[in-house]
Amino acid sequence: MTDEQVLADTRRWIEQAVIGLNLCPFARSVYVKNQVRIVVSRARHLDAFLDELDLELDLLENTPAEQIDTTLLVHPTLFPVFEVFNDFMNVVDDVVAEHELEGVIQVAHFHPDFVFEGETESDMSHFTNRAPYPTLHLLREDSVERAVASEGGDAEAIVERNIRTLRELGPQGWADLLGKG
Repeated sequence: MTDEQVLADTRRWIEQAVIGLNLCPFARSVYVKNQVRIVVSRARHLDAFLDELDLELDLLENTPAEQIDTTLLVHPTLFPVFEVFNDFMNVVDDVVAEHELEGVIQVAHFHPDFVFEGETESDMSHFTNRAPYPTLHLLREDSVERAVASEGGDAEAIVERNIRTLRELGPQGWADLLGKG
């Protein structure tokens, strides 16, 4: 698949699911202002991917939020197995700490096969963290706090609403939403 296809699939997911279903309360405003940076990685190994993560963290730290509020680092092939990607998040957390960005930038992760521990594999709750490709979402803590505050200050209520929305949508609705039904 080409970078253009990865970008198109990622944008469709953002527009149809993340914004369309309001899964992220602040996504629409930054997306329409073109403040979402989407980077397709073609790193051939983890070290090269970590180098790209370093670059993106530095860029986000040194760029005003009005220019880039959030970054999606997408790798379509490096992490085919969710459990490996999930375990890799420990390394990502260490990288954020090495950059001294704890409390400044947080990283959310998305994967086509994302599964929350303790939930049945078929539960639609997993789709809150499913994306077309393995993706690291670099978020400014300030932006997250403002978004949660604008939704009444209850992050858990947002999570519960998202799960309820996805369970009502169901697997076929999700497939239809992303044009795969």
